[in-house]
Amino acid sequence: MLRNSLLPFLLFSLSACSQPVTEINTVKKKANHNVTDTAYFGAGCFWCVEAIFESINGVENVTSGYSGGQSNNPTYEEVCKGNTGHAETVMIEYDANTVKYDSLLSAFFGSHNPSLKDQQGPDRGSQYRSVIFYRNNAEKVAAKEYINKLLDTRQYSIITTDVEPLTIFYPAEIYHQDYEKNNPYNPYVERVSKPRLNSFKKRYNYLLKEDK
Repeated sequence: MLRNSLLPFLLFSLSACSQPVTEINTVKKKANHNVTDTAYFGAGCFWCVEAIFESINGVENVTSGYSGGQSNNPTYEEVCKGNTGHAETVMIEYDANTVKYDSLLSAFFGSHNPSLKDQQGPDRGSQYRSVIFYRNNAEKVAAKEYINKLLDTRQYSIITTDVEPLTIFYPAEIYHQDYEKNNPYNPYVERVSKPRLNSFKKRYNYLLKEDK
């Protein structure tokens, strides 16, 4: 895959994933955030998805990681081979008084192509699938209703987005966190991540933080 070839030395230079996250176990990258809720989405490369959701007003923190697979403590190298069943996923910590789950769903579907099966942009494989990991029945219902609305209004003739219960979320290796911000001149970031983020900002400027 394109972005794997850009950083081959990193695949072996850093330790495996950090502490996994479940409903009773929440891990934050940054301390002292007044976070009221979390959401979990996969929509292709998590470098891109993380940057998109970090730009939204009310989102306090976004962590890149892996979810939806069979193996424990997966590494980036293992997930990239497509054999673990995990999807590149982001955990979004947000203030529900500022931004609603429905707005996050709108950003999710508006920032990638949910009609594509196991691919986004130049990336191919089940690890890049479109997926919503719901934490409760309300999120499940909201996700299903949003998909039905997109189909009913014929915005898409087919939607491949999986809607699955969240079981466990493994934060990715530390170098993946805030990747776009920390690596602005990486070729993948310049050619794929930034254009995807800028396109989102133009279409959903009403959701953005003031400084974005």
